[in-house]
Amino acid sequence: MKFTAQQIAGILEGEIEGNPDVEVSKLAKIEEGIPGSLTFLANPKYKSYIYTTKASITIVDKAFVAEQAITTTLIKVEDAYKAFSQLLSYYNQIKLNKFGIEQPSFIAETALYGKDIYLGAFSYVGDKVNIGDNVKIFPNVYIGDNVTIGSNTIIFAGTKIYSDCVIGASCVINSGAIIGADGFGFAPDQNGEYQKVPQTGNVIIEDNVDIGACTTIDRATLGSTIIRRGVKLDNQIQIAHNVEIGKNTVIAAQTGVAGSTKIGENCQIGGQVGFAGHITVGNNVKIQAQSGIGRNVKDNEVLQGSPAFGYGDYNKSYVHFKNLPRIMKDINQLQSKQNGDS
Repeated sequence: MKFTAQQIAGILEGEIEGNPDVEVSKLAKIEEGIPGSLTFLANPKYKSYIYTTKASITIVDKAFVAEQAITTTLIKVEDAYKAFSQLLSYYNQIKLNKFGIEQPSFIAETALYGKDIYLGAFSYVGDKVNIGDNVKIFPNVYIGDNVTIGSNTIIFAGTKIYSDCVIGASCVINSGAIIGADGFGFAPDQNGEYQKVPQTGNVIIEDNVDIGACTTIDRATLGSTIIRRGVKLDNQIQIAHNVEIGKNTVIAAQTGVAGSTKIGENCQIGGQVGFAGHITVGNNVKIQAQSGIGRNVKDNEVLQGSPAFGYGDYNKSYVHFKNLPRIMKDINQLQSKQNGDS
């Protein structure tokens, strides 16, 4: 797909310096620009590259004034970084703007779907599923019985959504995610063998939630596992049964949240954090990567370590952690000296 400088300037409400008819079909870093590519200059440390880049079009701030000859066509805007982000969003919309039902695919007779949907080949839509308008479902997606999916949601290839789950509007679920698999519920019997506890609940995902690739969200034993509005989950996260995550919380990759734990609103959680089950984490909490959370956490705490404790205390303690061999040597020498004196 090709765009001219004139078309791009129209989208961004920018001013052109150079050839308005030059065309681009790809994006590039300014230092790696080639003919036919579009790039941008926002960080002053990359300014020298604008004089050597071979990119056909470069987006710059309106304040930019060339100090040497340049070959790239400029599009001047108020904020180059923001404009480039806007252009990326526009490009994604075009790229994902698919419609229709591809074959082979299966849609149960009792399923309902809105206008302008896309259903990719080899997808399965079960009984009494209700899909909103402008939903994009890419190939090899499984949607179980009684699932509801809100309008403008995108579900990428290979996702599995088990029965009875509810997906809100304007969500993005990336490839390989599994929503509504059974929670890890087993109880030992009198012989010490583990018997499965039926998981009869569901998963509710509210509006504007992003779920990363290969992330799993388990259905509740009873009731619902709930991901509130605006939550952003990275790749390869495990959310166990009956967990609740508050609105606008963000969680980085490889974090695991054990059953029935409640995480508050506007939290920021680093990668590889482990949460014990049946605890409550307050609002506006920040947790550094690789921390272990085994207790309730109050609002606004900042934690690090395993088991985690106050971030400031952790940093002070770490100075001593790494010096423990030397400290122990000094202690042993003092003890030897005392024993010799006595």
